[in-house]
Amino acid sequence: MTSKQRIIAALERRKPDRLPVTTHHVMPFFLKKYMNGISNDEFFDHVGLDPIRWFIAYKPDEAKGEYYDPNHVPGYLEARRISSDNWRTEQEPVADPRYETIRYRFVTPKKTLTTILQSNEHTSWVVERLVKEKSDIDIIAQFATRPKIDVEAVNREAERYGERGMIRGFVNFFDVYGQPGCWQDAAVLYGIENLILTTFEDPEWVHSFLKVLFERKRVFIESLKGARYDVIEHGGGDASSTVISPEIFDQFVAPYDAPLIELAHSVGQRVVYHTCGGMMPFLERLADLKPDAMETFTPESMGGDTILAEAKKRIGDRVCMIGGFDQFHYFKGCTPEETRKAVRKCFEDAGEGGGYILCPSDHFFDVDVELLKAFADEAHRCVYDY
Repeated sequence: MTSKQRIIAALERRKPDRLPVTTHHVMPFFLKKYMNGISNDEFFDHVGLDPIRWFIAYKPDEAKGEYYDPNHVPGYLEARRISSDNWRTEQEPVADPRYETIRYRFVTPKKTLTTILQSNEHTSWVVERLVKEKSDIDIIAQFATRPKIDVEAVNREAERYGERGMIRGFVNFFDVYGQPGCWQDAAVLYGIENLILTTFEDPEWVHSFLKVLFERKRVFIESLKGARYDVIEHGGGDASSTVISPEIFDQFVAPYDAPLIELAHSVGQRVVYHTCGGMMPFLERLADLKPDAMETFTPESMGGDTILAEAKKRIGDRVCMIGGFDQFHYFKGCTPEETRKAVRKCFEDAGEGGGYILCPSDHFFDVDVELLKAFADEAHRCVYDY
């Protein structure tokens, strides 16, 4: 099989020729520090992983007065931002002795909303939330653009990549910084602590907020018809069992994310639901959303709670499972034999019958490259019987 065929077989819960093995994102910090700045594709070739090509491209709706933000230079995993005369983004640096700090302004005819992000060499984070007053969601609802996918651009990339590997995208999130899931996007914009408390104090407002974000994502997903993605990502860590209760999941996550997954299926897209954090109490709830795949199955040794063999027994006949590998302990500070043993254990726990893609439990930054090669090579040895 080609890498693309192998991964798709697993996504469809079929047996591939061998265990598919890949990673979630290849972080720029890692490539620069450990790989002399080579490209993603060169990295996949070098270590022997099944390649993934992340790609996202928006297309402005000129009939609605939309256009590309003339001042935006897309960063890591960003599409060109969509603006209008009623929704313009401005940014300015903010002096800070430790981190790169940028204030973003969303300028509308009624009010300017602001948020502040900080970054280091590894990642970025929010230090000032966009939604500060409850009425701010009305500004978003009235003026924010609703990006659509550029189907032709996606299909050109899929044609270029061919059988080399998987073309992966994600449900659109809020401009500048966000998450694919509705609840998760709201958590970024308002703060997860604020959002959880408000589900008790003013649940109707939380539902109103989620409906605003749902509508932006609905427009995007409807536009995916004909786009040759192999899978698109939905969800995010703020809906994990280590963050919220089952009751919050049932009331504020599932009612919004499940219909979006159904809509994605109706336009021909596969969906992987991403939950970096606790999953075990939510396994059946997550599978009930009816994604094609779930990730990241973070093990207890990394602060998650996944028991991979138990997860396979409970939901392995319903979804493809992606992840489950402890990159913290087996990509650095151990022997290649220990890494290989950990790979084999994942295959034994979750590989039976297919429907499993070996992958680190989310990102990695500092690794021993030889252990990465052992990770990939041992997966190549995990062959399915027919």
